[in-house]
Amino acid sequence: MSNVPVTTWFLEQNSSADLLPAAAPEGDAVRIVRAEVSSPEFSRFLYASVGGDIRWTDRLGWSHARWREYLERPGVETWVAYDHGTPAGFVELDAKGDGVVEIAYFGLLPAFRGRRIGGHLLSYGTARAWDLAERWPGLAPTKRVWVHTCSWDGEFALVNYQRRGFTLYDTEVALEQEAATPGPWPGAFAE
Repeated sequence: MSNVPVTTWFLEQNSSADLLPAAAPEGDAVRIVRAEVSSPEFSRFLYASVGGDIRWTDRLGWSHARWREYLERPGVETWVAYDHGTPAGFVELDAKGDGVVEIAYFGLLPAFRGRRIGGHLLSYGTARAWDLAERWPGLAPTKRVWVHTCSWDGEFALVNYQRRGFTLYDTEVALEQEAATPGPWPGAFAE
């Protein structure tokens, strides 16, 4: 396998006023709900299902205990979009301390992309990053929300973040080994 250049963009908001919300999809079929019970199984399902075709691999080897440890940290939240009762995507928030919140993961399952859910979910998740301290006594109020995306993510990822009011503050290019996408299960993308 060969090495390919991968661009990573780092974006931020420094005020809740920076958020430019997207319109919600028409009708009431899409709901966004916080997963309040730590569930390594559900979180791994979301991670593998959303990231399977865009090379999310860093957490695939996590043990059940590692997932639980991460999910039970104060200030870690998972917000899930449901379309007609079916999980469509998620946004994961991770409080980093001193009022900084990372959007650690965000995305949609492939079947739900291109249906105007992503902008709405990102808007909702970013708003929840800004009011995170209201749900977690002891956390400092949010003063910065940041996220990174890369050239392997969906083709509209960077544009979606910018349309939601995130501004670019750093860019990195690194050579990474080209590998097949893992899919949510073995052979998921085989012809």
